[in-house]
Amino acid sequence: TNTAYFTSTEVSPLERHLYRIDLKGKNKKQLSSGSGTHNVNMSPDYSYYLNYFSKVGTPVVVSLHSLPDGKQIKVLQDNAKLRETLANYDLGKQEFISIKTPDGTTLNGWMIKPANFDPNKKYPVLMHVYGGPGSQTVTNSWGGGNYMWHQLLAQKGYIIVSVDNRGTGARGADFKKVTYANLGKYETEDQIAAAKWLANQSYVDKNRIGIWGWSFGGYMTLLGLTKGNDVFKAGIAVAPVTNWRYYDTIYTERFLKKPQDNAAGYDDNSPVQFADQLKGSLLLIHGTGDDNVHFQNSIAMQDALIAANKPFDSFFYPNRNHSIYGGKTRLHLYTKMTDFVLKNL
Repeated sequence: TNTAYFTSTEVSPLERHLYRIDLKGKNKKQLSSGSGTHNVNMSPDYSYYLNYFSKVGTPVVVSLHSLPDGKQIKVLQDNAKLRETLANYDLGKQEFISIKTPDGTTLNGWMIKPANFDPNKKYPVLMHVYGGPGSQTVTNSWGGGNYMWHQLLAQKGYIIVSVDNRGTGARGADFKKVTYANLGKYETEDQIAAAKWLANQSYVDKNRIGIWGWSFGGYMTLLGLTKGNDVFKAGIAVAPVTNWRYYDTIYTERFLKKPQDNAAGYDDNSPVQFADQLKGSLLLIHGTGDDNVHFQNSIAMQDALIAANKPFDSFFYPNRNHSIYGGKTRLHLYTKMTDFVLKNL
């Protein structure tokens, strides 16, 4: 057919849209409509595609479209029941923000304020971080389970913020590759800079800024609580990498080279090396059956914190993997995290 289909962020790093173009690079046309995120699944013969569309506060709508025109044939799932349920809750508005760091870098972020937000009050802030290579937490899309947990915390009087640091995706090669051989350094600097920006906002209690994350986000939480110990009061690290020498080679060597060629890159960005710098409250969580970020990571961090005589809380889920789920596990986990935030932030 001499036609290529692709999804792109050219409208905005926060969005995804479907395009058509000929193989000579001409006659480009945007097929998707509606501001937000369009994830596409093509039929084998490229006659049709499924479009999974969502935006902030709006759950996924699945529709069938024809090609090459992109015309909608049928809505397969509109999630109307979920939307009706959500309408019964007093949810805070999620708004996009832009933060400029001291070195001039502009970072994308979002913020959820309590529904009854009063600009004359000062609120505690919980930052949600992932921050890994090529990833994004800041997109115009439905946020799923974490979105609802963040809304619960907003109803309890917290402002929730997430910021995409340098190294994350959809901002070009330079923005993404700056972290090469120094994974964790610039990412942490950016999260600390974002927290300091928040501390300067009139409606933020600068003494009550917390951070939480899972996997690479748990790793970032630990670096925030140690290297940024003057900024963050409390943090929750779920299934974190704590020493890059423990993580798998196909990932780690791609971003940090081999340890024998870049020892400083490994050690200068591994939280176990900075356990003695912990000041705030820490909740460390891991599944003992984690085959991605091995349980060894949290045990090593525990050992380093004990050696430094640092108080902290930890909780381990027997035989649970990196996703920490099954039965009532998720309910137990999020209840524990909620209690920790309410008591320590």
